[in-house]
Amino acid sequence: MASVVNPPRGMRDFLPADKARRERVLSVIRASYRAHGFDEIETPVVEDSSRLHSGLGGDNEKLAFAVMKRGLTVDDLRAADEPLALADLGLRFDLTVPLARFYASHRAELPTVFRAIQIAPVWRAERPQKGRYRQFVQCDIDIIGEAGPSAEVELITATAATISALGITGASIRVNDRRLLTSALTVLGFPVSEHEAALITIDKLDKLGQDGVLAELRERGFDSAAVDALESFFRRPTTMEYLPFGEAAIRKHLPEGADPAAVAELAVIGEAVNEVAGEQVVVFDPWLVRGMGYYTGTIFEVAHPELGYSIGGGGRYDGMIGRFLGTDVPAAGFSLGFERLVDLVDLPDSEGGDAVALLHDGSVPLAHLAGLQSALVARGLRVRVERKPRNLGPLFAQLASSGFSRVATVTPESTADSLEFKPLREQ
Repeated sequence: MASVVNPPRGMRDFLPADKARRERVLSVIRASYRAHGFDEIETPVVEDSSRLHSGLGGDNEKLAFAVMKRGLTVDDLRAADEPLALADLGLRFDLTVPLARFYASHRAELPTVFRAIQIAPVWRAERPQKGRYRQFVQCDIDIIGEAGPSAEVELITATAATISALGITGASIRVNDRRLLTSALTVLGFPVSEHEAALITIDKLDKLGQDGVLAELRERGFDSAAVDALESFFRRPTTMEYLPFGEAAIRKHLPEGADPAAVAELAVIGEAVNEVAGEQVVVFDPWLVRGMGYYTGTIFEVAHPELGYSIGGGGRYDGMIGRFLGTDVPAAGFSLGFERLVDLVDLPDSEGGDAVALLHDGSVPLAHLAGLQSALVARGLRVRVERKPRNLGPLFAQLASSGFSRVATVTPESTADSLEFKPLREQ
């Protein structure tokens, strides 16, 4: 009895129709990003292990797949004091760390403000579940070299336009600033040394609710006065008047004394994007955290009402490139999670009108078939040659699923001009 042969857990095969659909979605994303002035680059799928485990990737570093050194011996295995001592390379777990290395390598060849597209697979040793895979595609845009809020405006505007181009409605972009988070915690009484640990719990607000977050903070031993202050802030009375996105609306959701410079900058970003979009695309989320430790300023996340998780996110990471270059360079980026996004998209098959199938039997010489196919391809058609079976139904179904829309029967006398193509749906 033959055994079932499946791909590794958390990784998938894609049949031709699925692959074609994914490529159509990717082509829309690429075209939209390029239309907004970004240029596509490519980096290796592996990076030096030390670079992937340098503290830049947060918890994702724990999920990195390591590549063992070549020529290891039993003595090497025995002498290793930790598993990573046996690895010199690793599969990339995101596209941001490779971009930082890329920029450090090629800075002299790049413009002062560099706008990059990266669309490629990444790998994480996740526990596979719905919407979470071990190999998945990310679609990133980044701006390096621009310190002002114009970078965030460009990134959010391009992302919102791309989501719209895919036909996705109802999505919103939640924004916050790490400076507002840390200043709010300071105002509430949390010591600076405890900020990162407290944010890990606060990041669970969507899952645990306010009561759950407060309980976990107390269980983890945070200062009781600070937790009480946070509870009082959660329970404070609020007014119901509508405030458009701006400084007043942001301050309404924050404790008194939160970083005023960050409030002003975030207001500029949101107001600009919403004005361009003509609607309230950007909304302020005072407790949006984004778990990556390398974020230094603005952070953002794409939310959709049909999903319990985000379909994209990003932020400003001004300190990362300096780790490679020795000189700080401002940087910000936005990533769309393709695997989550593609399930929301229903694009028409753009190839069907130009894809035809030639059906033949054994009487047609191979050279004649090849000549007809070449002549039709030269006219801009996509052409598949198929031997005509007794039962045409399964073949027609397969052709339709692959994007073919017309068929013609070939005889030894057929020419490219004499072929009679008939719509596949009528067969």
